[in-house]
Amino acid sequence: MRIITIVRRWSSTTSYNSFAEELQKNFIPTNTLQRTLLSCGAALVSLLNPHRGDMIACLGEVTGDTALKHMRQKMLETSEGENILKEKPRINSKTVSFDKLSQMPENTIGRVYADFMRDNNITADSRLPVQFISDPELAFVMQRYREVHDLVHATLFMKTTMLGEVAVKWVEGIQTKLPMCINGGIWGAGRLKPKHRQLYLKFYLPWAIRTGSNAKFLQGIYFEKRWEQNIEDFHKEMNIVRLNYK
Repeated sequence: MRIITIVRRWSSTTSYNSFAEELQKNFIPTNTLQRTLLSCGAALVSLLNPHRGDMIACLGEVTGDTALKHMRQKMLETSEGENILKEKPRINSKTVSFDKLSQMPENTIGRVYADFMRDNNITADSRLPVQFISDPELAFVMQRYREVHDLVHATLFMKTTMLGEVAVKWVEGIQTKLPMCINGGIWGAGRLKPKHRQLYLKFYLPWAIRTGSNAKFLQGIYFEKRWEQNIEDFHKEMNIVRLNYK
């Protein structure tokens, strides 16, 4: 038992040091004026071009301080979330074997995630590193949010279409309080075509509000330790009702 404890502490310390080194390498110090200019500029560019992931990431960092503290507190309220903050796990091609996940039974979280990433041609290495958050723990909370985003999509069975993205942004916005998520839900809905807008107002938006309000805090879920869990059992545990309007 003592050996296991020592190994776990070493692993946790290694993960923390690794993230701290990455943060130090990428960190860009800013003052109040610079953050204001960054938030205005990033918001404008993101509004004109929602595919500018770098601007969306920047906006999230310079406007999300209060929300990140809320997210950290929510994570600390459960042992699972607390372990995430202690161990600081990362989700990328070095830490997750997508080949192994793709061979798991169809209804497991791991298989659902692997199939989602393959079907949408997404790589787990595409998430940008945090640059404008000085507090290491809050920086990790933001990094974790980015790396879990695709898992939220996958486990909610939301496609990467504008309609699916807007729905996920509402779920995330309600749970995380991140301004960029709330704004993404509002402004993204304005880009929907008439047919999709009807589906959004009648089905997707009410579902997203219910899910965001009723589901357990998804940022505090240690998905990597749940790969083998049945997706239906996961939904029941998380108080998630899958959207079905057909």
